[in-house]
Amino acid sequence: MNTSGDPAQTEGCRGTMSAEEDARWLRWVTQQFKTIAGEDGEISLQEFKAALHVKESFFAERFFALFDSDRSGTITLQELQEALTLLIHGSPMDKLKFLFQVYDIDVCAWQGASAGTEWGAGAGPHWASSPLGTGSGSIDPDELRTVLQSCLRESAISLPDEKLDQLTLALFESADADGNGAITFEELRDELQRFPGVMENLTISAAHWLTAPAPRPRPRRPRQLTRAYWHNHRSQLFCLAAYAGLHVLLFALAASAHRDLGASVMVAKGCGQCLNFDCSFIAMLMLRRCLTWLRATWLAQVLPLDQNIQFHQLMGYVVVGLSLVHTVAHTVNFVLQAQAEASPFQFWELLLTTRPGIGWVHGSASPTGVALLLLLLLMFICSSSCVRRSGHFEVFYWTHLSYLLVWLLLIFHGPNFWKWLLVPGILFFLEKAIGLAVSRMAAVCIMEVNLLPSKVTHLLIKRPPFFHYRPGDYLYLNIPTIARYEWHPFTISSAPEQKDTIWLHIRSQGQWTNRLYESFKATDPLGRGSKRLSRSVTMRKSQRSSKGSEILLEKHKFCNIKCYIDGPYGTPTRRIFASEHAVLIGAGIGITPFASILQSIMYRHQKRKHTCPSCQHSWIEGVQDNMKLHKVDFIWINRDQRSFEWFVSLLTKLEMDQAEEAQYGHFLELHMYMTSALGKNDMKAIGLQMALDLLANKEKKDSITGLQTRTQPGRPDWSKVFQKVAAEKKGKVQVFFCGSPALAKVLKGHCEKFGFRFFQENF
Repeated sequence: MNTSGDPAQTEGCRGTMSAEEDARWLRWVTQQFKTIAGEDGEISLQEFKAALHVKESFFAERFFALFDSDRSGTITLQELQEALTLLIHGSPMDKLKFLFQVYDIDVCAWQGASAGTEWGAGAGPHWASSPLGTGSGSIDPDELRTVLQSCLRESAISLPDEKLDQLTLALFESADADGNGAITFEELRDELQRFPGVMENLTISAAHWLTAPAPRPRPRRPRQLTRAYWHNHRSQLFCLAAYAGLHVLLFALAASAHRDLGASVMVAKGCGQCLNFDCSFIAMLMLRRCLTWLRATWLAQVLPLDQNIQFHQLMGYVVVGLSLVHTVAHTVNFVLQAQAEASPFQFWELLLTTRPGIGWVHGSASPTGVALLLLLLLMFICSSSCVRRSGHFEVFYWTHLSYLLVWLLLIFHGPNFWKWLLVPGILFFLEKAIGLAVSRMAAVCIMEVNLLPSKVTHLLIKRPPFFHYRPGDYLYLNIPTIARYEWHPFTISSAPEQKDTIWLHIRSQGQWTNRLYESFKATDPLGRGSKRLSRSVTMRKSQRSSKGSEILLEKHKFCNIKCYIDGPYGTPTRRIFASEHAVLIGAGIGITPFASILQSIMYRHQKRKHTCPSCQHSWIEGVQDNMKLHKVDFIWINRDQRSFEWFVSLLTKLEMDQAEEAQYGHFLELHMYMTSALGKNDMKAIGLQMALDLLANKEKKDSITGLQTRTQPGRPDWSKVFQKVAAEKKGKVQVFFCGSPALAKVLKGHCEKFGFRFFQENF
């Protein structure tokens, strides 16, 4: 392959683009260069570092030295265009030469050699002019270690020096084919060719930085009512249609009954009848005990129980909208009445007083209506996300409790509202009374606190004797020492098979959770009481006796703090055990519902296994545990390395539990992704990812997490992930997700494309 750096080759490389694209790219590069370079027309090293957005200056300095072909200490527009043209549109060999010289640290440009050093003849970048550049022409172990250390910093990975040495030796020994103690250009090329896709995808951040931005595609609107869309949303669409149809019917019946009183009265009465239904039924959607019971019945397959909060919010918007229309219609009617010659009342009397006698309780319809509208607007404003998520949750909580006053005013305001409220109100107050009695019947205690990385608080709570829950369920927690009246929902992260304790993993994100973390960080419950060591021994014994649930704890704080729990309550993840092929996706702390589920799945799976005592042959036999699962894929996406420390010991145990099942194919497959880590297609991470692969194959464990499963850099390619899942043909696929709403939308779109059912837990 011709690798000379003459202009002809440069034109040939850029010739893959059309003339229009080429001209557009050059114009954009020139404009970007002028913006960065300023008046002097050249880019200095500091300007280059700032523009490249790299975490580690090592790579910026190496790139700059190789771009600066005349060693003037600055980069001109011509030098930049020639270098980037080869890096973006050049052959894999051109890019490989650049990579080699980045790794060959003792080149003269890096060491600051004398100005008499030759850079190679001809136009174009000097790495393209000479196969080995002007350095030593080889990479020794110390140079490779320096590069890998910078790669680790770029990817925000922290490893001990011993592990860095192991990575360096793993890559060096694999690449040094002739064993002469140095890696040549040819050896590096051969090593890269062993990793599929690396040569084709080789690029650097500088190329992306000065590549003309592609026109932003218009967002594709999902094709509504396609077969896949209907498959995933049929219950929601049916309920929405029924809800809209009921409102049309109620409005029409009420309006027609008052058609002799004029249009404004017809509109007011129609809206009022719809409000009778909405204001009584809206609370039914938040009856958690009733919803949990319904999840265990066939109605869970018909009703969209997982979207109860979204429907509650929708009804809240409808209530506010109908109330405004209802008020405006009555106001118009009052204006018309006040203008009539025979009317004894003025407008303000009709609107604000009881003198006209409007209403069934001492003429209180008008003033109660005004009070109701003000209360509803207050609740509406204080329930907005900007209030709830800005550290003012208590504002939302206390203003939402005014629903009791709203119901009372509605009973005085409308003559028929009490009839609509009778059944929902009885159910509502029964549930509240039962919840209050159960939660306050006997306080439980927090037996141990474990402070984990990324400000995660791990609580071990003594399990009440009659507290029965299912994997993925959640509870409400109240700790009077943190906040006497605040209850907050948290997913139970321990398996139901764990009899002694309940686990909660709480991430510090708001005022209450931050106070919880800081209170245990500041105090030392470990030193309280004379029976500290006895209690510690007892706790450890109880943990060892719990099947499938031991975790290596750090920063222990044994304590005896009173708390109250309310629950358990069901979630969409209850459907997992009725699935055939379940794909569990957790982002960050979104793993907590799956921690309980994974433990329970493996516990049930182990119960299915039988071993012959004579020949040690093992087989799997079905048992009556209502679990239809044939395969489970667990995907965990984290931003940084420390985030994996939350549940690494649990995942390690899960891997050990099924280590002997390789002959049958793994029932549970783990897939780990670290978004801050750069992938093999980035110049700043190629060597590191190759070394991590080599060392993982050698040690049979990942260097980042210690698991057997290799941690993949970057974000998952969801198309490839779901294609692989579909190709396995393990049965009907259902995807369960807990994480950010933005990622949920992406996953939902892919599930519709592949025909998978998608379930999301509110996060």
